[in-house]
Parts: sequence; C-alpha cells; structure tokens
Amino acid sequence: MKLLIDIGNTHVHVGVADGQRIARCREFSTGKLTIAELIAGLKSAGEGRPKGAVLCSVVPEQTPSIQVALKQAFGFFATELTHESLKGVGVNYPRPDTIGPDRLANAIAARRHFGAPSVVVDFGTAVTFDVIDGHGDYAGGIIAPGLAAMTDYLHEKTALLPRIEIEETRSVIGKSTREAMLIGAVNGYRGLVRELLRGLAEELKTPSLPVVATGGYAELIARGVDAIGVVDPNLTLEGLRLFAEEIESETK
Repeated sequence: MKLLIDIGNTHVHVGVADGQRIARCREFSTGKLTIAELIAGLKSAGEGRPKGAVLCSVVPEQTPSIQVALKQAFGFFATELTHESLKGVGVNYPRPDTIGPDRLANAIAARRHFGAPSVVVDFGTAVTFDVIDGHGDYAGGIIAPGLAAMTDYLHEKTALLPRIEIEETRSVIGKSTREAMLIGAVNGYRGLVRELLRGLAEELKTPSLPVVATGGYAELIARGVDAIGVVDPNLTLEGLRLFAEEIESETK
C-alpha cells in the first residue's frame, strides 16, 4: 500500500494505492493544515501501514510540512514527482522545470490509459489543458482562469454583482443577476473549452482526439462539451500511482 499525495493550490488530495487501483481518497484544505491534522489525516487515509508515498506539489512552501508529517507518522519521506524524476511519459518542452508537477502526473495517466495523442483538461483553481503528442511526449498546453476565479473576480471588482455558487443553467436568458452570471460562467466556459479543444485537435491533425477531464468542475462542464470523452476525478492520483509503479519496476 502506498500513499498518493497531490498538493494543490486549494486542496491536498490524498489517496491510497492498493495494487493496481486507488482504494480510498481524502481531501484537505491546503493552507489550513497543522502537522497534527496532517498526521491524523494521512493515517486515516488507509488501513494498515503504508510502504511508501509519492507526491506532486504546486505549492512548494507546503511540501516540507507534508514530508515532516510523513516522517513523523510512518518514518519515511515521499518520493516527489518533478520533471527530473518523471517516468512514464517523455517531455518535448523547452523548459520542463516550469511544468506543474500535477500536470506531469495527469500526462502519465493520460498516456497510459488514453494513448497518444490525447489531452487532459484539469478544472482546478486554473483550468489547464495538457497535450500528449503523437510520440507519447508531454508537448505543452494551455492555461486559463478557473471557473470560480472568474466569478469571484466579478464579485470582487464590482459593487453590485454577488458571489455565486456554480451550478447548471437551464436557459440562456437570465431573469436575475445571479442567473445572468451563471449563464455567462457555465455556458461561456463551455464555449471556451470547446473552442480550445477544437484548436488542439486541428493542430494535432487528428479527427478523434481522446480528451479526459478532471478537477472540481469537470463533471459540470463536460455535460455540455461533447469533445470530452471521460471524466476522471482521480486522474492526478492515478498518475502518481503509475509513477510509483514505474519506480518499483526499476528497482526490481
């Protein structure tokens, strides 16, 4: 059993790899954890004592706390996924050190399960599009503001627009300020995603581009975007599981 830890801007996702599957998952707020809470959470994420851990982090200042918690709880540090430790996918990118490790984890999972070329759309604090080219290499992608970031910005920068909870819309004509904002957010966001995926398929010269979505709003947005074929909320953790698998195979 191995722990899989994805340290994101908003949440820390912890999973347990039990053989070739992710058995359990837990989620914590990134900036509000104490070491004691981390230890308790890590212990409760799995049954029994883990044999090791792998992690990826886009919040470098949080990584040492996680490593300390692992050492105190289990006596080991996690192996960190970076552009230097990457296994399971190649990189065709001028500055690999600038690629978010979570994006590399997504690429590992997409390459293994969806082939090449393929695209991952990760709906997090930002929405990222990550491209695996026809050679099976991470080739780059797109970064746009996340859905919540867009709506929160409207609320923060205007006097009369409220903060809204994102949900499905039923019309394209808003009958209230809230409805109008939801339509602009959800329907408009789907248009952004469709257009960017269309451009990627054109540039990759493939009429049938496998697209997998993950992240908080993946399921909501995918309902209105036919190009998204699969929604996998645990894709990043699955990439970490495969990364751990590659490491183990090298040591045997």
